[in-house]
Amino acid sequence: MRLMAFDYGTKRIGIAVTDPMQIIATALTTVHPDEVWKFLEDYLRIEVVEKFVVGKPLQMDGTDSESAIHVLGFVRRLKKTYPTIEIAEVDERFTSKMASAVIAQSGKKKNKRQEKGIVDTISATLILQTYMETKAF
Repeated sequence: MRLMAFDYGTKRIGIAVTDPMQIIATALTTVHPDEVWKFLEDYLRIEVVEKFVVGKPLQMDGTDSESAIHVLGFVRRLKKTYPTIEIAEVDERFTSKMASAVIAQSGKKKNKRQEKGIVDTISATLILQTYMETKAF
């Protein structure tokens, strides 16, 4: 069974998944928030997901950021739509900056590095990796 992570944004949602053995986190796609429910319906028809991992936007002092209200609404709908799938939240501070650094180190041309969708999927992958690392202890 896979884990699936979300880097939720009001314009795009980055999505990452693990392999069925939950060893490797991989960027999957970026979807518009209006399309995420159809995407999940289609994906879950084919794959089994054990847990959703959602990036929680926090400020430097650990309190919720302004965008946290949107993530909360997304999490509520996930719980309502998929009540049998557990949900974990992970601090997502710095994931966008880390994702940009990963893209820069990959050698992609600058305009490719600036594509927000790539940043979002890599951010989702970093959120998933963070969860997997903390779960291992």
